[in-house]
Amino acid sequence: MTTGTTTSAHPQSPGIATRTSSSKSIPGLARSLLAQREWGVAVLLALTVTAVAIVNPAFLQPANLRDVLVNNAPFAIIAAGVTFVIVTAEIDISVGSLAGLLSAVMGLLTSRDYAHLNVALACLIVLAIGTFVGAINGVLVAYCRVPSIIVTLGMLTALRGATELLMAGKWIQNLPDSLRFLGTGSIAGVPVSILTAAALIIASMILATRTPLGRRIYAVGSNVHAARLAGLSPRRIKLFVFTFTGFLVGVATLVGVTKFSTIDPAIGKNWELFVVTAVVVGGASISGGKGTIIGTVLGVLLLGIVGTVLTFLKLGDRLTYWERAIQGAFILLAVLADHLGGKREK
Repeated sequence: MTTGTTTSAHPQSPGIATRTSSSKSIPGLARSLLAQREWGVAVLLALTVTAVAIVNPAFLQPANLRDVLVNNAPFAIIAAGVTFVIVTAEIDISVGSLAGLLSAVMGLLTSRDYAHLNVALACLIVLAIGTFVGAINGVLVAYCRVPSIIVTLGMLTALRGATELLMAGKWIQNLPDSLRFLGTGSIAGVPVSILTAAALIIASMILATRTPLGRRIYAVGSNVHAARLAGLSPRRIKLFVFTFTGFLVGVATLVGVTKFSTIDPAIGKNWELFVVTAVVVGGASISGGKGTIIGTVLGVLLLGIVGTVLTFLKLGDRLTYWERAIQGAFILLAVLADHLGGKREK
């Protein structure tokens, strides 16, 4: 029973491999690859980078590419967790507010103007709070059967209010150098944030494609009733994906926010919109059961370079409006592609 479920739900299902290998012509192979959303996103990303590099070759300078990766590393980390949530046919729109709260807690615990706590202990507290909040979301969704959009919308509001209460509109300064190393430091010339994101992305890919738990996550998202009949526990699986996402938000906060010398009360706002959009653009189905970590990472990179691309195209004061419009168009196109793809499968 488990094998049958895995074949239909898993992102690396044998059915896909069979169809690809049976197409002998090059055009047929190309159509088969592009039918998988992540390949389409990869092609679009490559075309975008190529076009901008032709207009402004400075775009491909190592320093700029490094900045793109560093700036998007925290989003990729969070998006990996949100991918699992969406695969189970749920959603988490509280991740941005959680990052904001964790940033405030981290700053208040470590800043020389406040508690000035040991950095290692403060980091453990941040990770623990992130994991705990994720677990609360999971309990309310899985065991109390409250719709995830309602749970995480309420959590978004509550966490944002708690952040405003803690920071009182003030910026937190004087962060210790040992904390800022997480966001600005490098190991063997590679930024810590990129190394951390790469490690967690690889771990998430292994979880999704090489473990029984990963297969169960996709099975629950594909057909929760069939998964229950197969002896799986949708409640425990959904609790895990929300808890795991909360933990990843904590990690993303530690490596993403610490690149700044101060902590802004507005940190985390609209992060959830960016992350959810990247996951859907990367090929995850909003109805569950479909999505890959590599597709999500490509979605993050595609959305993440929009602002940089517009800067290199020298759009000036119109940059912000163009960035929002393009990201909004990506959302509509991704949802439309998901809807049409679902109709073809039926």
